[in-house]
Amino acid sequence: MSRSTLLRCVQLVGLGAMGALALPPFHLVFMLLPAISGLIWILVQTDDRRRAFVVGWMFGLGQGLVGYYWVSNAFMVDATEHGVLAPFAVLGLAGGLAMFPAATASIAWSVWRWCSPSPLARILTFAGLWTASEWLRAGMLTGFPWNLVATVWTFSPEVLQAAALVGPYGLGMITIAIAGLPALFLFGDNRRAAMIGLGVGLIVIVDIWIAGNLRLSAASRLAVDGVRLRMVQPNIPQHLKWRSELRVDHVRQQMRLSDGPDAAGILPTHVIWAETAVPYNLSGDYGLRQMIASAVPVDGLLITGAPRMEMAEGGLQRAYNSVHALDSRGQITATYDKRHLVPFGEYVPLRWLFGFSRLTAGRVDFYPGNTPQIPVLAGLPPAVMLICYEIIFPAKVGAGYRRPAWILNLTNDAWFGMSAGPYQHLAAAQLRAVEQGVPVVRVANTGISAVVDAHGRIEARLELGQEGRLDSDLPRALKRPPPYGRYGDWLTLIMITLGLAAIWLPRLARDHDSE
Repeated sequence: MSRSTLLRCVQLVGLGAMGALALPPFHLVFMLLPAISGLIWILVQTDDRRRAFVVGWMFGLGQGLVGYYWVSNAFMVDATEHGVLAPFAVLGLAGGLAMFPAATASIAWSVWRWCSPSPLARILTFAGLWTASEWLRAGMLTGFPWNLVATVWTFSPEVLQAAALVGPYGLGMITIAIAGLPALFLFGDNRRAAMIGLGVGLIVIVDIWIAGNLRLSAASRLAVDGVRLRMVQPNIPQHLKWRSELRVDHVRQQMRLSDGPDAAGILPTHVIWAETAVPYNLSGDYGLRQMIASAVPVDGLLITGAPRMEMAEGGLQRAYNSVHALDSRGQITATYDKRHLVPFGEYVPLRWLFGFSRLTAGRVDFYPGNTPQIPVLAGLPPAVMLICYEIIFPAKVGAGYRRPAWILNLTNDAWFGMSAGPYQHLAAAQLRAVEQGVPVVRVANTGISAVVDAHGRIEARLELGQEGRLDSDLPRALKRPPPYGRYGDWLTLIMITLGLAAIWLPRLARDHDSE
């Protein structure tokens, strides 16, 4: 490898890393300008489709190394067994997901060479292809739409409102297009056109902010009558969570946090614990349910995560990552089993081939559930249950069943320590709230627990690494779902089509002039 090639690779990895700094919790959104513009400029100078693929891959690698570095923490929980895999896991995840920007770059290069579009058309085409790759990333194989570009805006409720109309992919496409506009200054000597393009981009983002501000100004902050939630965050480190001699103590700790009125003397109607907060097969342990029942509000419910075991055909035992609703008599009144499982975390694909155990406790793979995703919860409006990273999938909410009044997301982010991971996870929850026009209640073992209203605003939160409880009303959903909640990704697909169609404008103009 020549010195110039090595320097170019370092440059591309650096540009990708700069772009990742726009993500939560850093939110250095301005970093997208040199990152995306630099990528487009280097891509234009590339003379080969295969090299264009490498250009995109190197950029994606840098983006992934910064955006997903926190994955290594999960392997250090049991460092003796899994620690050696940590660097390979981060490199593998970053390198694998880098295939999407690599494909984007390769296709963009090919289209540009074929059509010879104008500089602005190149940028719009690139934005459309980037958005298409994000959309595909959410659905290919098991799907992994973590760190969608739109999450860079979760620090700004005003800009985030655009997701109610165009969804996360549409907002991401607008962001990429604007971030690519500085490249206009590098394409030629038409500085005036570049200034106009950059000015239009600035006007677009300002208009989005103004429209979002107006939407928020008109929004009411009403709560569901007769509901007072208590979210319990015990802050149990992952390396202690499943210790057999400590498990009962962990349950009792959460019972203590669940007890008593809040600072205003108000008792909760419903108590919510995090994913696998009860480290036992709760459905099969009557004595444990009776013990926990003392923490259930009178005429209310305690909603908690717990593993669930059942006997399948042939006497085989199946495990599920579940949510149970427990009443004050210790009876389970509703159950939801997680449907979208984490590969290598909750099950090992092709276990016979890879030959190593999953990261989570136990040696038995979890099975995907088929229980109702909107179970009946006494005293509460209909809620979609989402466990852990099910919240990162836009299509998981509002598809195939009646509209919920809120989303309940139980998670255990202790795996990722005091890193960027939990902040990125919370950002996905904020987007789901805006897209569907419903509040999200997020309860996490080590944080960040939060109540997000139907406009994506965080009404209450317990910070990462804190032990405590969070008392809150349940915000109301919007009376009608926003456009994205009604129509899904159709508008996004139209935007992608228009972005790709931009390459034809100069060609059509040339054909018209030649007639």
